[in-house]
Amino acid sequence: MGFFSSLTSDPWIFTWVILPVLIFFARIMDQTIGTMRLIFLSKGMKYVAPFLGFFEVIIWLLAVGQIMQHLDNWLSYVAYGAGFATGNFIGMLLEEKISLGTVIIRVILSRQSPELINELKSQDFGLTLVDAEGAKGSVKLIFSIIRRSELPNFIDTIHQYNPNAFYTIEDVKSANEGIFRRSNSRTVFSSFASRLKKTK
Repeated sequence: MGFFSSLTSDPWIFTWVILPVLIFFARIMDQTIGTMRLIFLSKGMKYVAPFLGFFEVIIWLLAVGQIMQHLDNWLSYVAYGAGFATGNFIGMLLEEKISLGTVIIRVILSRQSPELINELKSQDFGLTLVDAEGAKGSVKLIFSIIRRSELPNFIDTIHQYNPNAFYTIEDVKSANEGIFRRSNSRTVFSSFASRLKKTK
């Protein structure tokens, strides 16, 4: 305790070591929250975004306030920028881990692939099949709206049965009356999101 007090009481150590470290971690926190806020907003969870925005702004004000009090400290600017970049990265990693929302995946098959279609159906994925004309002849289009958490399984199945298939993936803000796989695994975030949707 005495050692920590001696560090914080030394103006040089506080200005050039402790302060930049605090600003760095504050920016990580507020930018991570900000990234998650934008993700929740894009998923239509309008009640979560303002809640996160409150803490984002409070932390940001604290960090900026310290910089304004030490304008001659160039290391604080470096810490501010590094924290911003790191917070963005952590926010995107969290978004991948919690796998919120649904996506639409379009698969274009240049040849008939009944094995792939049957396998996807056997896994209870809802599929819409369309015959179309491509640049080099007839193709088969597969449309499916799935939970983001199930995307790796869907893509692995494509690579297994038709590795040369072309596919695109886009976020879906909302979907209704579709066929979705029954999911037994629930996370804290999915439970929280379901409660919020029930209150709308």
